[in-house]
Amino acid sequence: MNAIDRLETLFAKLPGIGKKTARRLTYHILDGDPRYARVLAEQLANLHDAIKRCSICGSFTETDPCPICADPGRDGSVICVVERSPDVRIIEESKEYHGRFHVLGGLIAPLEGVNPRDLAFGSLLNRVRHETIREVILALNPTVEGDTTALYVQNLLKDFSVEVTRLASGLPVGGDLEYADRLTLSRSFRGRVKV
Repeated sequence: MNAIDRLETLFAKLPGIGKKTARRLTYHILDGDPRYARVLAEQLANLHDAIKRCSICGSFTETDPCPICADPGRDGSVICVVERSPDVRIIEESKEYHGRFHVLGGLIAPLEGVNPRDLAFGSLLNRVRHETIREVILALNPTVEGDTTALYVQNLLKDFSVEVTRLASGLPVGGDLEYADRLTLSRSFRGRVKV
């Protein structure tokens, strides 16, 4: 196996990158400026040293606490629970949410060997105990694992005076009923709002 094959193999291990895309990326780097390849390699090599998890929310950050947790303008009484750090960024880009976050680090998935003890439930419970939290918003994917995790959080927080809510799910804007699956339609009917 030569250097090209080894790099293609490494690229192909990334999520969403197949063999053809891995090959295209490899040849793009080879055809490009060698300085770019060196900078890319340097950034990859230093990534784990530069980025850490926020000691409060668990999101990836260069500073601890992260800018969101350190922002006094955020509503500290609301925590949005997400699966992974990229979810924080997606929600932030919407400009609709102004509270704080909590990153679980995954979803409960026993078939994949992910159990509650593997996720950041303890630190969430600690935050609810020691901070003045009035609402916990569950922004988890509407999948079996997401639903299982949401139910687990609800049970975990049932003895606290905290409102537990979940993001609405259903038909997307611009969606067509013809292409909606049964579960999506069911959630849409249950989550309907008065107009």
